[in-house]
Amino acid sequence: MPPKQQPEPSPPLREIRELVDLALAKGLTELEVSWGDTRIRIRRELAPAPGQADLASASTRGPAATEAIGHARTQLVTIEAPMVGTFYRAPAPEAAPYVREGDLIKVGQILCIIEAMKLMNEIESKVAGRIVKILVENAQPVEYGQPLFLIEPA
Repeated sequence: MPPKQQPEPSPPLREIRELVDLALAKGLTELEVSWGDTRIRIRRELAPAPGQADLASASTRGPAATEAIGHARTQLVTIEAPMVGTFYRAPAPEAAPYVREGDLIKVGQILCIIEAMKLMNEIESKVAGRIVKILVENAQPVEYGQPLFLIEPA
C-alpha cells in the first residue's frame, strides 16, 4: 500500500504578505493563488475614475458648480476595458493612433487594441460622438472594467 500523501500546509503569513506586496507593486486589483487545499484571493477596489474627484470637489464650491459638473459627466459615455491586457493606441509602434482626443468617431470604429495572451483584440466604439479624453497611456496594463475613453455622444 503506497504511503498516504500529507496535504500541503497552509502558506505562512510571510508568503501571504509577499503576495499582497506583489499585487500592490504590480497594480493588480485581484490575485488568486492556490496552495494545496488553501485558496487565497487578494482583492482591492479601483481608484475612482478621473472626473469623479471633480464631482467631490465641486460640492465644496456650491450647488451651481456641482450641478454643472454633474450634468457634463452624465452626458459622457465611458468606454471600458472588456478584458485584462495591455492597451495600445495604434496598430503598430510606428503607426498613427486609431483616435486622438477631439476626434469624431462612428459606432463600430476601432479605438484601440488590448493585447491579452499574445492576441490583439480590437476595441470598437459603442457610440458615435467625439473623444473627450483618453484615460490610459499607450502600452500600459489595463484591468477588466477600467475606463479607457470618455466620449461625448453625437
